[in-house]
Amino acid sequence: METNINRQKRASKNNHWKTPDYIYKPLDAEFNFLFDPCPLRHDTSLWDGLKVDWSERNFINPPYSRKEKEAFVLKAINESKKGKLCVMLIPVSTSTKLFHETIKPSAKEIRFVKGRIKFVGYGQKGNFIKNSPAMHDSMIVIFDGRDNSKNQ
Repeated sequence: METNINRQKRASKNNHWKTPDYIYKPLDAEFNFLFDPCPLRHDTSLWDGLKVDWSERNFINPPYSRKEKEAFVLKAINESKKGKLCVMLIPVSTSTKLFHETIKPSAKEIRFVKGRIKFVGYGQKGNFIKNSPAMHDSMIVIFDGRDNSKNQ
C-alpha cells in the first residue's frame, strides 16, 4: 500500500506545480497580475509560455528543471527590458552563476520565502496531489522594467 509520503516523494520529480493561494493571492493583490505564462496544466505539451507574448504584469512560476527555469528567467529579464513587470517564484540557488550573474544584477527585488512552499499538482500517475512540499527553499524575484521604459 502506498503512503501519502511515498506519493509526495514520487510526485516531487514532476516539473509542473501550481502556486498555492497563500503565496499567489498576496502577490496578486500587490501587483495585480494580468498574465501567467506557466499555468498548471495536466498536459503541459500543449502549452509553452516561452513562445507566447507576455502582458504588462506577469506572474511566473516556471518548471524548476535547470534549463526551463533558466529560459524563463532570461525571458522575464528580456520582457522587463520592454517595460514589463515580471514576478517569479523560483527555487533559491544562490551558489549558481544564474543567480550571481543573471538574476541578482537584473532584479529590482529578491524576497526569500520563509519555510518550504507546499505546492499543488499532478503526480507521476496523473493523480492530483495537494500540499506537496518543495524540494528547495523558494524566492520571489521581481524584474520591474516599468520605470525604465518611461526613461527611454
